Amino acid sequence: MVNATQVLFFTLSAYFDTGVFKYLYFIIIISLYIVIICTNLLLIVVICMNRSLHEPMYLFLCSLFVNELYGSTGLFPFLLVQILSDIHTVSAPFCFLQIFCLYSYALTEFWTLAIMSYDRYLAICYPLQYHAHMTSKKISMLIALTWLYSFLANALVVFGLTAPLQLCGNIINKVYCDNYYVVKLACSDTTANNIFGLVHMFTVIFALIILILFSYMRILKVCFSGSKQTRQKALSTCTPHLFSLLNFSFGAFFEIIRFNMNYLPNILRIFLSLYWLTFQPLINPLLYGLKMSKICINAFKNGSVNSLFSSINKMQ
Repeated sequence: MVNATQVLFFTLSAYFDTGVFKYLYFIIIISLYIVIICTNLLLIVVICMNRSLHEPMYLFLCSLFVNELYGSTGLFPFLLVQILSDIHTVSAPFCFLQIFCLYSYALTEFWTLAIMSYDRYLAICYPLQYHAHMTSKKISMLIALTWLYSFLANALVVFGLTAPLQLCGNIINKVYCDNYYVVKLACSDTTANNIFGLVHMFTVIFALIILILFSYMRILKVCFSGSKQTRQKALSTCTPHLFSLLNFSFGAFFEIIRFNMNYLPNILRIFLSLYWLTFQPLINPLLYGLKMSKICINAFKNGSVNSLFSSINKMQ
C-alpha cells in the first residue's frame, strides 16, 4: 500500500505520440485560448464601463464571463505545456490544484446558469415587480454565494477528502487531473467521498435542476397564454441562456456518466472529455455578444470602447 504522501507525481496516460502534429495541436489550442480570453475580457470590460448595463442580467453575465476566464486558465496553459512535453507527468500538489480549479469552475457555471434562469423567470413573469425582487443587494448576495459555495465545497472535496487518501498507483487515464480517477486509485476507504458525492448530488445539484425546470415551465406558461410580443420577448431573452445551459449539460453528460468509449479513436475520446471545458467558455461570449446586441450598441453609443483605448494609449 502506497501512502498518499509518497505519491509525488501523477502520469497522464491519455496522451499519445502526435509526432510533428503536436505543433499543429499547439497552435489550435493556443488560438482557442486567445479567442476565449479576448472575447470574455472584452464583454466584461464593456459591461463594467457602461452604467446602463448595470442591470441584473448583465451582472450575472459578467460573473459568468469571469468564470469562463477562470476555468480556461485552469486548463489551457497546462494543456499547452503537456502537448509539447514528451513526459506527461504532473506533481501531486499541482494535480490537486487543477482538480480544485476545474471542479469549482463547473459548479460555479451551473450555479450561475440556474440563477440566470430564475432571473429570466422574474423578468418575464413579473415584469412590474422585477426590480423590487432583484435588488442590488440580492444580486451581490447571489453572486457571492455562488462563488463562495463553489470554492468551499470543492476545497472540502479535494483537500479534505481526496488528498489524504492512500493511493496504490499514479496513472490517470485523462489529459488533465480528475478527482474521480484519483479516487479510483485509492487503497484506503472512500466511503466519505461517496457519501459526500451522493448528498451533494441529491441536494444542491437536484435543487438547482428543479429551479431551472420550474423557471422554464413558468416562462412557457406565460408564453402560451400571453401575446405575440410577450412570446417574442421571452424567446429573445431566453434563447442564449437556454442554448448555453444545453451546451453545458451536453458536455457534462460525457464527463459524469463516463461511457466506456474504448472503441472510439483516442483523439475523439480526448475531444469529448475536453468539450465541457472548451466549448462553454468559447461559445458563451459569442452567443451573448450576437444575441444581446444591446451590449455592443451601448458600448459604442456611450463611447466606452473608445475611452478604453484612449486610456490604454495614455498609459503607453
